[in-house]
Amino acid sequence: MTSHLLSGPETDPARDAGHEDAPPRVGFFTDTSVCIGCKACEVACKEWNAIPEDGLSLTGMSYDNTQSLGASTWRHVAFIEQSVPAGQTAAVQGAGPGPGLDGRTPSPDGRTELPLAAGDSGNGEMRWLMSSDVCKHCTHAACLDVCPTGSLFRTEFGTVVVQEDICNGCGYCVPACPYGVIEQRPSDGRAFKCTMCYDRLGAGQEPACAKACPTESIQFGVLDELRERAARRVGRLHAAGVTEARLYGHEPDDGVGGDGAFFLLLDRPEVYGLPPDPVVTTRDLPTMWKHAATAALSLAGGIALSFAAATLSEGLTEGLTGALAGRKELP
Repeated sequence: MTSHLLSGPETDPARDAGHEDAPPRVGFFTDTSVCIGCKACEVACKEWNAIPEDGLSLTGMSYDNTQSLGASTWRHVAFIEQSVPAGQTAAVQGAGPGPGLDGRTPSPDGRTELPLAAGDSGNGEMRWLMSSDVCKHCTHAACLDVCPTGSLFRTEFGTVVVQEDICNGCGYCVPACPYGVIEQRPSDGRAFKCTMCYDRLGAGQEPACAKACPTESIQFGVLDELRERAARRVGRLHAAGVTEARLYGHEPDDGVGGDGAFFLLLDRPEVYGLPPDPVVTTRDLPTMWKHAATAALSLAGGIALSFAAATLSEGLTEGLTGALAGRKELP
């Protein structure tokens, strides 16, 4: 499948984009099992990137007041309310030593395990699934493929950034994104999304959202190291009986070549509003253009043959008419 991608079968997106001395690719690992829904990441993102306020969506259906990612919401914490199945616990407990003075259970790597939700276990009570969503910074980024101005570009860190001063507001990137991340700002039509705090990365700092996260639900670092850390985390959760824990977006051979921002989920991706099997939307464009070119050549050839046949027919008709006229003039 990767042979059909416009963005190419990248193993190192930054170097493939021309950054010869690129550092190791970096990204986000979001562990939703320790997210408490505080929205500190949303606030930090807005403050650091000077993102305009976009209102509060008080729908009456959820405590979530931002609802989704958008041009002015680059981080979004989803609030998902579920009924806890009978026989399951509503809290995620670590595999480390006993609770500390604060009542939390530290894990072997020193991180603290926070309760997934309040309530007793196995009585059909409610639990919250919290998840901080963000641009995935795909390996095969369709938004890069369709941008006509070069506003979207691949950085030396392997991330995907929109240059707002070059964006012409065409909106091609909006339907191209398989995750529905990019949005045009109504005030001027330009597209905006998470930059993974490109300016902070260049200064050797971590993104503002990861810096502000109080539970280390959002972890930033070298992508390969994050994947190893995530695999160990899933193993500990499975050993603790949380068998529904799974990783999303971590596979380098998936439909987008792996995400630069991947997640540990406690339910199916659809529950969190994520596509279960995302595929880069420009995957088949080269083949489609090839078929279109073949069809165009066939059509042009048919027209040429028709024109040649018509010309030949006209010549034969004129010749035959002349011959008949010559016979009539004979004595």
